[in-house]
Amino acid sequence: MNQSEIADTIEKLLSARSVDGYEISVGASHNLSIEIKEQKIDTFKCSEPVGVSIRVLKSDGLGFSYSTSLADGDLARMVADAVTSAENQTPDPCNGFPEPRPYPLIEGLFDKELASVGEDRKIQCAMDLERLTLAVDSRISKVRKASYGESEYEVYIRSSRGVEGSLRGTSVSASVSAIAEDGDDSQMGWDFGFGTSFTDLHVDQIAFTAASRALGLLGARKIASMRCPVVLDNQVASDILEVLSSSFLAENVLKGKSMLAEKLGTKVFSPVLKIRDNGILRGGMATAPFDAEGIPQQDTLLVDDGKVLSFLYDGYWARRDGVQSTGNSTRGGMKSPAHLGLTNFYIENGAFSAQELLTGMTRGVLITDVMGIHTANPISGDFSVGASGFFVENGAIAYPVKEIALSGNIIDLFASVEMTGDDLRFFGSVGSPSLRIAELDVSGH
Repeated sequence: MNQSEIADTIEKLLSARSVDGYEISVGASHNLSIEIKEQKIDTFKCSEPVGVSIRVLKSDGLGFSYSTSLADGDLARMVADAVTSAENQTPDPCNGFPEPRPYPLIEGLFDKELASVGEDRKIQCAMDLERLTLAVDSRISKVRKASYGESEYEVYIRSSRGVEGSLRGTSVSASVSAIAEDGDDSQMGWDFGFGTSFTDLHVDQIAFTAASRALGLLGARKIASMRCPVVLDNQVASDILEVLSSSFLAENVLKGKSMLAEKLGTKVFSPVLKIRDNGILRGGMATAPFDAEGIPQQDTLLVDDGKVLSFLYDGYWARRDGVQSTGNSTRGGMKSPAHLGLTNFYIENGAFSAQELLTGMTRGVLITDVMGIHTANPISGDFSVGASGFFVENGAIAYPVKEIALSGNIIDLFASVEMTGDDLRFFGSVGSPSLRIAELDVSGH
C-alpha cells in the first residue's frame, strides 16, 4: 500500500465511528548509520521504520494513537484507541484541525541520486574523515569517532477538513571528534557537516576544522577573573540562542514560562540583532512545505532592531491566543503527537568578519566552547557555565585559555551584542553568526 491508500483504509474505519474530525499522518524512512574506528567499521545500522498516527476530535476532546504495523487488525485497534482517548479527554474548545492553505514550493529537499551512491562509498566517506583528521598534524593522537549518517523519508498527511500534503526528503551528515595531545596536555575538537545530498559533505573541511579546534587549545592557560568584552564563536552563540529559543514558543509565553512574557512589541535586545524562524529556508535541517498539522511553514521575523515582533504558534496555541498559526507544529516521529516547536531558528548574518569582531579589544576573550549551557534557567535567563577559548590582547588572539566560567543573564547578553559576524552557521536547526558582547563576567583563577 502507498501512503494515500493507507489513509483511505483508515478513513473507512473512521466512517463507522461518530467523530467530529480527524487527522491522519503516515511516515516512512530508510536510515543508515556508519561509525569508523581505526579504519574499520565499528557500527553499521540500517532501519526502515514505517508508522501511522491519527488524531481524533470528539465533543472537543482530542485523542491520539499510532501504529507501526499496517495490518488491518492493528489499524482498527489504533482507530478504536484514538476514539476512546478522545472520549476520555477533558473537552477543550481550542482543540481542532486547520483549514487547508496553499503550500510553498520548496526545491532541493529530495536528492534522487542518493539511493544510487553505493554503501562502499559511504563507508569510504567515514574512513576518509578519520584518515584526513589524523593527517592534519602529528599531535592529533586519535579520532574518537568518525561517522556518516543518512535518511530518506516520506511524510503524508490528510484531515477531515480537506488538508492533504505529501513530501519526500533526504538528509546526509558526517561528524568527527579529534583528540590532540602534547606532553601531558590533551584537548578535544569536533565538527560536522550536513546537507540534502551526498555531494554536500566536504570531509576535508570537517576533518580540518575538528583537528584545528583540538590543536588550538593545546597549551591553554588559566587567567584572572575580569569583566571584559567577549566574542562568542558561531557554535557557542548558537548554543546560547537555543536556550533563548523556547521563550518564543507561544505555549511558554502564555503559561508565563518565557523570558519574553509581556515583552511583545518591546525593545528587549540589541538593535543589531535580527532573529528569524524560517521553515522554508533553502538547505535548512527543518525545511518543509508544511508542518506536522499540514499548515504551511513560513518565514517568521521574530526580532528586528532589537524589538520582539512575534511569537511562534501551532494550531492549538494560535486558537488559544486568537491568532493564525505560524506553521510551527512539529513531532519527533509517528509515535509522538504533534507539539509546538522550532523550524530553522537563527540570528541573521551581520557585516563583520571574525577578525573584525576582535578589533579594538584591548583585553578580552574569544569563547569557542561552553559546558552546561542547558543548565541555564529558561524562565529567568540566568546562567553560569564553564568555558574555554582564547585570550585576546590588542585585537589579536594571544593564547588559549581554560577553566574559566561565564555568568550573566541571557536577555542581558543579547541586549549587549555590539557587533554581529558574517559567519552564520547552523548546528542542527539553530544557527548564529559569531557575536561580540560589550561586557561579560569572566571568572578565572
